[in-house]
Amino acid sequence: MKRDYYEVLGVSRNASQEEIKRAYRKLAFKYHPDRNPGDKEAEEKFKEAAEAYEVLRDPEKRRIYDLYGHGGLKSSGYQGFRSYQDIFSTFSDIFEEFFGFGFGGRGRTSSQPSSEPGNDLLYRLTISFEEAVLGAEKEIEIDTFVSCPSCNGSGASPGSHEVVCPVCNGHGQVFQTHGFFRIGTTCSNCKGRGRVLQSPCSTCGGSGRVEKTKRVKVRIPPGVDTGTRLRLRGEGECGYRGGPPGDLYVQIHVEPHEIFERDRNDLFIRVPVHFVEAILGAEIEIPTLEGTEKLRLEPGTQPGTVIRLRGKGVPSLRTGARGDLVVEIDVKLPKKISSRQKELLKEFLELERQQGRKKPRWAWWKRNDGEKSEDENRRVFAFEK
Repeated sequence: MKRDYYEVLGVSRNASQEEIKRAYRKLAFKYHPDRNPGDKEAEEKFKEAAEAYEVLRDPEKRRIYDLYGHGGLKSSGYQGFRSYQDIFSTFSDIFEEFFGFGFGGRGRTSSQPSSEPGNDLLYRLTISFEEAVLGAEKEIEIDTFVSCPSCNGSGASPGSHEVVCPVCNGHGQVFQTHGFFRIGTTCSNCKGRGRVLQSPCSTCGGSGRVEKTKRVKVRIPPGVDTGTRLRLRGEGECGYRGGPPGDLYVQIHVEPHEIFERDRNDLFIRVPVHFVEAILGAEIEIPTLEGTEKLRLEPGTQPGTVIRLRGKGVPSLRTGARGDLVVEIDVKLPKKISSRQKELLKEFLELERQQGRKKPRWAWWKRNDGEKSEDENRRVFAFEK
């Protein structure tokens, strides 16, 4: 079982972003693999802290985790880190800020390739109400960068390779001395990478990637809602010169439904019922997102009666358990009736009177709380007892 992310970082659930960042910095420095060579326990704690920080620093991931826990993150597409490369590529700016460029021997040297990770992409996907509740699989088209087929992503033409930049000797910087000061600037020949291509690929110009429209399948888990963001690892832009690909984030927007309303995992519907059916009782059919459902009305059902159908609502992203379908009975009165119907209703009213039912009366009710004026008295319709 994974530990709670707040427990991993040693912060409270309402911790600020600055507190979370400070806690991660402390743990990352303590358990960094270069400071603990061969220590498997330290490696696991380093990975655990990095995963906790990645989730809690992202407002959307943190919201999903707070609501649904680890299961909710998994349902939204988050799988954690697969390797140290994932961690260092994701937090390269953080490690540079924490430890200085090249901490632990991981800075750029002349023996390292000049690859760079691809950018993440964001795609806004609109789905139907039914697809959000029941889940679906969609196929989308995105314009992105893919690996160059001519050089297989290396950026070099066949038979050539990268060499150390002759201008900066692989350092990525050139230095100039002005009196007592030594100033370094980014090498213009290699753009700070420390290495250059002998012969760039003619297809991609040395970048190792080309633009292309590709199709991606997106699995939408049941229970998503507007604002849910799904993460597809490795489906973003291809990396530069063989670098790892970025991720694709799919942000969900759910279209409203004609008759259903949603509140978290519950669905709400107002069902019109003829007043005679409400008086006598009846078996009616109500719509659900999966067809129709028979519902028994008890005799004397009142307007506004609420009936709850268990397990007919929205599945939870965290547990998969479904909410309820809440049905409100809306008793409808006819606006026009025939003369025969009028006679029958009069007869019904007369029978009610003969059975001892008293006529309704108008009554004035005063609010004697010592604060309300006479103008604030309310008139209500009441029956004598």
